[in-house]
Amino acid sequence: MRVEKKFIGLCLILSAAVMPASVSAQMRSEEGRIVYEAAFFESFSPANALQMIERLPGFVLESGEMGVRGFGQAAGNVVINGQRPSSKSDSLATVLSRIPASRVLRIEIASGNSFGADYTGKSQVANIVLNEQSGIAGTLEAKMERESSGRIRPTILASAVLNRGVSSFSASFSLESMAYSEDGIDLVTELPSGRLVETSEVFSNSREPYKIASVGWAYELDEDESAHINASYLIDPWPIDQFSRRVAANGDVRDEIYRQDHIWHTYELSGDLTQPLLGGAIKLNALATRRDRANDDVSLTFDGADLIGGNQHLLDDRLEERVGRVSWTRDKLRGWTVEIGGEAAYNELTSETGLFSIDADDERTRIDLPIENAVISERRGELFARASTGLSSNLNLDLGVTYEYSELELTGDAVANRSLGFFKPNVALDWQPGAWQVSFSARRTVAQLEFGDFVSVAELNDGRVSGGNADLEPQRAWEFLLNASRPILGDGRVQIDLGHDRISKLQDRVPTEGGFDAPGNLGTGTRSFATLNVDIPLARIGIAGGRLSGSATYLDTSVVDPYTLEPRPFSGGPFKEISTFAYSAAFRQDFDTFAWGVDVKGATATTSFRRSELDKYQNINPNVSAFIEYRPTRQLTTSIGVSNLFDVPVKRWRDMYDPDRSVPAPFMREYRERNSHQLWYVSAKWVLD
Repeated sequence: MRVEKKFIGLCLILSAAVMPASVSAQMRSEEGRIVYEAAFFESFSPANALQMIERLPGFVLESGEMGVRGFGQAAGNVVINGQRPSSKSDSLATVLSRIPASRVLRIEIASGNSFGADYTGKSQVANIVLNEQSGIAGTLEAKMERESSGRIRPTILASAVLNRGVSSFSASFSLESMAYSEDGIDLVTELPSGRLVETSEVFSNSREPYKIASVGWAYELDEDESAHINASYLIDPWPIDQFSRRVAANGDVRDEIYRQDHIWHTYELSGDLTQPLLGGAIKLNALATRRDRANDDVSLTFDGADLIGGNQHLLDDRLEERVGRVSWTRDKLRGWTVEIGGEAAYNELTSETGLFSIDADDERTRIDLPIENAVISERRGELFARASTGLSSNLNLDLGVTYEYSELELTGDAVANRSLGFFKPNVALDWQPGAWQVSFSARRTVAQLEFGDFVSVAELNDGRVSGGNADLEPQRAWEFLLNASRPILGDGRVQIDLGHDRISKLQDRVPTEGGFDAPGNLGTGTRSFATLNVDIPLARIGIAGGRLSGSATYLDTSVVDPYTLEPRPFSGGPFKEISTFAYSAAFRQDFDTFAWGVDVKGATATTSFRRSELDKYQNINPNVSAFIEYRPTRQLTTSIGVSNLFDVPVKRWRDMYDPDRSVPAPFMREYRERNSHQLWYVSAKWVLD
């Protein structure tokens, strides 16, 4: 903690540094934007646009929410030639990794209000401006990771772009092994006595060869005359084999085997067309996507070679989306920039799930769950309008409003129909007093209902069931954000974000009939946060080619718990990390042909507040990684590195209550520890330009 305080203190001191009179030609400010020329990134030898974005001083990539329906809420914080990517199933990081670095002319940073209604209220958005260089440009990246078990995990990314005047053709393929092997222990203790009930040794092996193929065509004659078509296919198989040997306090031994066999297929076709109209530009977007998912999870318990019993959970579903969107934008309409538009979407999830018990004869018996088979469909539309103007030479005002309407229908094991309509106004101010850039925004947001929350899901590896909830309502919030940033020490940057949200119908964990808990709505909640981001060039203090970057976030959330009737934080978990404090720091030093660096990141634990348990999850903290890079030519970069340098495990505590958390104290605690150990890698990236 003393190290963290010193780091934050150093950042605050340096943030007061005065911007020098002359700024490098590689970075400049113009018309409220910070412009980084391609030459600014040359010392990092980036292969693609993603690696350039990752080196922007003080900028943190936000990929957006791929799982939301429609375009409006799926925007991240990067646009390409002033336009958002038309695809949705690919993450923003994936899209950027396909753009060769040689195609990037410059990157501009500005307030989100400069890039249309989808970005209003975002403190910073990066605009990647591509050059018009004809010919072929491409990248090839290969990476081999070695786990502590000795297994080798390959990663390959290949992309190419062919420019022919105003037209370009692109294609890419990636294979990423996101799997892992790990070992650990489980300890079950009786409370409050602390008596050890059971110990376990756990070994697991996961494989996830995640593959994506995509092709695209772009026609870009001018800002108001362009067209794009993209198609992609994703296949994501994810098998896991886990073995546990459990030893009870009385000496009894049993073995447990858990097998997961998941496979996802995702198909997407998207495109957009922009044409001049009435002094402005009209843009049409269309998208069609389909995701097929088949999950098979089995947990078996053995006494020696004899089967005792177990469970099986099956899930098959198909999620389809069709979206159409139209918008018209015009600058300088009586001093205002105006944007109006609308969107229509149809979404449908067809889901079948089943939970079975397995006896000693390997016979399966169905266990009834609240909602096992369901079809959830939604017809939704929205209308939006936005207008912005300059109140003075350094003060801009942005106003907007969106009306959203949706009709939801649930059929199958439960029947529910509802119609929902919401007005979502927003206002934002951008102010530039001297070297500072300050923005303030206030907006009303309405979260989308996650279709999967309507259906029951069994988690065999955790021995629990999450019930489906047909009574879900969207979460609403008023969100307020203040952002201030400025250059420091030349091309460095410091940024501070302060936010406060007032939330109603908070989506969290709630009790349901039959003794289950499920995603549902609690009452009013609040969320406040403060974030500091810094990026500091170190040449002036004698470290040539050195940069230090870091961030620290403090988050405070509060809602009344339905069991204890006392305030508590929002629920988090392994895939929804809501930590009170999170931090990161990275040092990098670049020479002519060599570079090296170290980074560290971590966060406090996050807790999921369930009906009969508190599930507290602590990710690797701290996670330290390091690398050495060698660049024998401008086109070729090789590196060797390691992650989880200090072999830090993931930790988890599960406190169990009977019958639920309305009782004052838990009766049992399960402690889990998992360690994937050091992960070493070698990589090479080759650039064709």
